[in-house]
Amino acid sequence: MMMKNIVCSVISLLLIIACGQSYEEQKRMSRAERIRLAREDSAALKVAVMPTLDCLPMYVARQYGLYEQLGVDVRLKYYTAQMDCDTAIVNRRVEGTVTDVVRAQRIAAAAMPLTYVAATGAYWQLISNKNARIKNLKQFDDKMIAMSRLSATDLLSDYVADSVGLSDERVFKVQINDVNIRLKMLENNMMDALWLAEPQATAARMAKHRVVLDSRKLDMWLGVIAFRKELLADTARKKQVDVFVKAYNMACDSINKHGIRKYDKLISKYCGVSGDVVLSIPENIKYNHAAAPRNRDTEIADKWLKTKEEHNGKE
Repeated sequence: MMMKNIVCSVISLLLIIACGQSYEEQKRMSRAERIRLAREDSAALKVAVMPTLDCLPMYVARQYGLYEQLGVDVRLKYYTAQMDCDTAIVNRRVEGTVTDVVRAQRIAAAAMPLTYVAATGAYWQLISNKNARIKNLKQFDDKMIAMSRLSATDLLSDYVADSVGLSDERVFKVQINDVNIRLKMLENNMMDALWLAEPQATAARMAKHRVVLDSRKLDMWLGVIAFRKELLADTARKKQVDVFVKAYNMACDSINKHGIRKYDKLISKYCGVSGDVVLSIPENIKYNHAAAPRNRDTEIADKWLKTKEEHNGKE
């Protein structure tokens, strides 16, 4: 009986040791795996994106494996606020970002040189709450507009005030960075008006809210894709950017050929809108091949930023 107990104890001890070794080995493997994944992520070309239609070519390229086919590891980092995208590139968590030329010019001047690989077709609509009964720009006196500070929507909000002779103090610009929260605030009657890109703008129109201004009618094309300029001095990184652009152009061609309806599930997935909203997005949206923004648009951004700087300096 004693021998039997001794044998059982030895077996139990061996099992405990074996389990302990397995656990330690598992920890080592887990740590090694984390290191490997971190290295791969560091070497990959990371791009900050938003749940908006200007990012659709990148979502298409990812979904259909265009980056992999062209031999480059591109990873899309998803954010719901433009400011978060810009913070990610300034803090070097990503190599590129989808943004607007106002924010990009400010970053380039103050924090980090950037290079533009594409001017996107992004546009913003100023949509008023249907309960506010705002029909024209003059009625924005003493009204709140949701936007992002020091961005295209901030610039456009100033245009609203200036175009009808309202002082800055009479149009209340409220910083709401998250595009999904901004739309929710409209749905819950918490804001008089706000700036929305697609497809959130379509969702607002479907709910019978009114479009008061469209940035396309002002001939302002302010959406861009920007990368850290330093990448172009690194042969491997430059190759990644070149391949990114090639995949982007291929995706644009596919969208233009088949129409955005072909990618309805993809839009719903990445933009967080229902199938009904996707079906209501204007079908005439087209995507141009990657090219730098127009000088006119960068000059508009620079002039506005200078005006803001001078105004803040006087305060």
